[in-house]
Amino acid sequence: MSRPIYIAPSLLAADFLHLAEAVELVNQSEADWLHLDIMDGVFVPNISFGMPVVESVARLCKKPLDVHLMIIQPERYIETFYELGVHHLILHYEASLHLHRYIERIHQLGMQAGVALNPHTPIHVLDDMVHMIDIVLIMSVNPGFGGQQFISHSLHKIRQMKEKILKTGSSAKIEVDGGVDLQNAAEIFRAGADVLVAGSSVFHAPNPAEAIHLLKHAC
Repeated sequence: MSRPIYIAPSLLAADFLHLAEAVELVNQSEADWLHLDIMDGVFVPNISFGMPVVESVARLCKKPLDVHLMIIQPERYIETFYELGVHHLILHYEASLHLHRYIERIHQLGMQAGVALNPHTPIHVLDDMVHMIDIVLIMSVNPGFGGQQFISHSLHKIRQMKEKILKTGSSAKIEVDGGVDLQNAAEIFRAGADVLVAGSSVFHAPNPAEAIHLLKHAC
């Protein structure tokens, strides 16, 4: 039996004047999760949206909320995102000084814990904690902006990460974010990815629901 593929449309690429419609589109689609990028303009050179938007989206969304914190000192908001109803909370390795402690706290609250790695960060930094992570997010673009081109070296990192997960018996899923589209989805999946985050290729498509369907079945 082939392993499943999870599709997580990124709300960052949606029309912010019509977020409710975008969330409902995801609800009615074959998407598995809804991906939310939280940016502070410090850790990454962009600002996205904050707690009031997440709270509103959580009221409407019927799919698990997959929240990616691209902010400094993300540990300040772990409890807040739990209270907002987030299912998966992903922290950046590069932004978290005491990552092991924060992963434990996320688990104590009942959320799944993820760790994101920037393109320049090698996977061996997770050697001592891969067994306790639910999601490893491989950034396949430099974080901060949507619509960027997929960094081809990311495929090598995905393969390395999958090998490490299998070798250690970890149950972590590999999530890939940045430049994912119909042209590379199957190759990314074959490299070992379990979750594809797709922003522009979904919400900028003529038919976003059809784009989600095609991504889901491209793998």
